[in-house]
Amino acid sequence: MIRKVCVVTGTRADFGLLYWLMKEIQKDENLELLIIVTGMHLSNEFGLTYKEIEKEFIIQKKIEIIMSSDTSIGVSKSLGLGIISFSESFEELKPDIIVVLGDRYEILSAVSAGMIAKIPIAHIHGGEATYSLIDESIRHSISKMSHIHFTATDQYRKRVIQLGEMPQKVFNVGGLGIENINKLKLLKKNVFEKSINFKLNVKNLLVAYHPITLEHNKTEKEFMTLLEIINELEDTNIIFTKSNSDVEGRKINKLIDQYVYENPKNSISITSLGQIRYLSALKYVDAIVGNSSSGLLEAPSLKIGTINIGGRQDGRIKASSVIDCLPNKQNLIKAFKKLYSSEFQSALKSVDNPYGNENASYKIVKILKTIKLENILKKSFYDIEYEL
Repeated sequence: MIRKVCVVTGTRADFGLLYWLMKEIQKDENLELLIIVTGMHLSNEFGLTYKEIEKEFIIQKKIEIIMSSDTSIGVSKSLGLGIISFSESFEELKPDIIVVLGDRYEILSAVSAGMIAKIPIAHIHGGEATYSLIDESIRHSISKMSHIHFTATDQYRKRVIQLGEMPQKVFNVGGLGIENINKLKLLKKNVFEKSINFKLNVKNLLVAYHPITLEHNKTEKEFMTLLEIINELEDTNIIFTKSNSDVEGRKINKLIDQYVYENPKNSISITSLGQIRYLSALKYVDAIVGNSSSGLLEAPSLKIGTINIGGRQDGRIKASSVIDCLPNKQNLIKAFKKLYSSEFQSALKSVDNPYGNENASYKIVKILKTIKLENILKKSFYDIEYEL
């Protein structure tokens, strides 16, 4: 009997990670791929990225939940609207398994509806930690509502088990981001430049900065400090990618637009690069700067540096190519000095990515089509004995 696997994607970032998994599900004769897109994919403000998905996949449902406000009230309303809409879609599509990735509020709404609908849920990238973000609580909540777990490292697998999940339902398959790097044909430098209508310089940086959701009124100030330091760099071009739809995300995007308006010769802002152009950008820049998880997950495999600013990624496993930096002028100056030091640049050539190899999608599909679903909804809490 063919299993219907429903993949939910809400952002350009999670689709980039899910791409090869969706391809593997699509070509497997024992599985039927269903796709629900939501969140930023359907927002004109964030690039209508569902159109990229439609180039290669059939989308079964589009669920619009993004409000015009990025305040806490707006995000909460989006969460509630999502639960209502997902419950209706799951009733119509009747999937055998729901597959989700990560820790965003759009995914929390999908999982909440799926749990109530008594549909087994498979969660990818659980067990990770981001101490300065509301994503931390959302991620662990999703894990507790899920029934099958695919983690990126063995340490993250242990954390999911520590949450009380049964070890035989928690699988360390590695990170999905590395698969894109190894399988996608990235653009040549001149083709990449033409695709964004922007010439690279002697030095180049990709800036990806997102709100710090558990720290009030700090996002704007800290990002302005970064812009101040960037403005002092010589012979350096900047590629900005826009922020996500979290609380205060629009403040960051407004500052990016203003900076690019004032510095058109050496900076460009792109709402959504898409996975091929994004990874191609990583290939040709000296570093990714900001607080995006891609600086930890993908950048090490492309042998470039990451200047990871502030606490947004605190708790995640990091390669030696990641330079942690406090969000103040003094520490940012030190971070850029280290980035361009001959010692650090030399060490990048042999950096190892701690998030595994390129076979994650194959491993996940193998489990999705063979795991027994009878009584999987009846979860037991796995107790770990501690020495006190």
